[in-house]
Amino acid sequence: MLPFAPDTLVIAALIIPLIGALLIPLFHTAPNARESVTLATAAALAFTVWSLLPHILAGGRPEAVDLAVVPGLDIAFKVEPLGLLFALVAATLWLVTSIYSIGYMRGNNEPRQTSFYVCFAVALWATMGIAFAKNLFTLFIFYEVLTLSTYPLVAHKANAVAIRAGRIYLLILIGTSMILLLPAIAWTWVLAGTLDFTPGGILGGKASPLMLGVLLALFAFGIGKAALMPLHFWLPAAMVAPTPVSALLHAVAVVKAGVFTILKVVVYTFGIETLAYSGAGSWLVYVAGFTLIAASLVALRKDNLKARLAYSTVSQLSYVILAAAILTPISAVGAAMHIAAHAVSKITLFFAAGAIYTAAHKTEISELAGIGRRMPWTMGAFAIGAISMIGLPPTAGFLGKWFILSGAMQTGQWLPVAVIVASTLLNAAYFLPIVYTAFFEREPVAHSAGAAAAHHDHGEAPLPIVVALTITAAATVGLFLFPDVALTLAKLMAGV
Repeated sequence: MLPFAPDTLVIAALIIPLIGALLIPLFHTAPNARESVTLATAAALAFTVWSLLPHILAGGRPEAVDLAVVPGLDIAFKVEPLGLLFALVAATLWLVTSIYSIGYMRGNNEPRQTSFYVCFAVALWATMGIAFAKNLFTLFIFYEVLTLSTYPLVAHKANAVAIRAGRIYLLILIGTSMILLLPAIAWTWVLAGTLDFTPGGILGGKASPLMLGVLLALFAFGIGKAALMPLHFWLPAAMVAPTPVSALLHAVAVVKAGVFTILKVVVYTFGIETLAYSGAGSWLVYVAGFTLIAASLVALRKDNLKARLAYSTVSQLSYVILAAAILTPISAVGAAMHIAAHAVSKITLFFAAGAIYTAAHKTEISELAGIGRRMPWTMGAFAIGAISMIGLPPTAGFLGKWFILSGAMQTGQWLPVAVIVASTLLNAAYFLPIVYTAFFEREPVAHSAGAAAAHHDHGEAPLPIVVALTITAAATVGLFLFPDVALTLAKLMAGV
């Protein structure tokens, strides 16, 4: 038996990050205590969320809170398999990111470290709210909180570039959610009379195929965090933030909240069968496919390491959207698996980029010749993350692609197959040269004492950074070797 009732665990998962956010400022003059609170909060959240797993696997769907704002609009929470998978990924990676952040923020003498940790905790609170939302109304509230809580992190450096990036971030994410997503939610309420997430969807027989297609478009583009083109450019702009923030944006919370929401809306609001039968979702395959290939082509041309990783994220997110648009249960399994796989893989890549910046102060791929011999742990982890992004075994990225391809082939949808094959080749084209450069090219010869110091007097980044990226690299392989938890939750979500 679980030591706590499942509904108590749901409430605890929603409260723990808030408690951390309130406690962290009390220790702003004592960095060790402040960061101990951060680690303890992250560990407590991870333990709480993992404690929900046995109950969900046993068929339970715990609920908590049911606050009626107006009749028919409730703030309520319910844990289902897809939400738990997202919460497990976010809560577990927050703990690892907290370890990494200690080394990074101290190693680079970053300012405003207390506010950084506070905003991180609030962002994870919002993420738990999104993961466990029982209905679209609750999800929308926490979706907005996530945007607002991560804005100070994007603008953390407070210089002109960071402030401009923060404005773009707010403009795109608040703009899309208010102009497109909120009307989509209101329209759904009018059509269905409910906003609850329901297996099989709530819109079957409630609207014409044309109406369903328009509504799906409002959701797909209104969920700006999913970074579908042309509403993607907030994401590369946000790369001015410190690397732990980039990890939060790309792996732990923000973009994952976007694709998670799209997948949840397809499965639990529209219903896979409803969309497949009506043909209302067929256009989404083309938009996702275009984003996949176009973002990969842009990534191929970027010399800045974080910029290449950012456009890689734009591309990889569209795997999830493409999988949802294929509209088969098995491709939905692939979408859920890719959320988890991309999280552990991409966070490893960003951790490595931050380690390179911290230890060697290098940001451009053209500067990385021979760095793998000075930073073997970092670049070894990067290589594992890169292989996973390409989709090769024995890494987690293989699993999602396998199920997505299976779903497309089962239904004779050859465009998604062609897109995935082309994207895989492009992934190899922009990731493998980085690994080759780091390990097999010669380190440049310095021409002065100052240059020699800059090029040669460094090894690995501080220990917390190396420990964190080693853990996530191991998890990238571990998720391939031991996929049972993620795969079971994904299959429960899709009804497979």
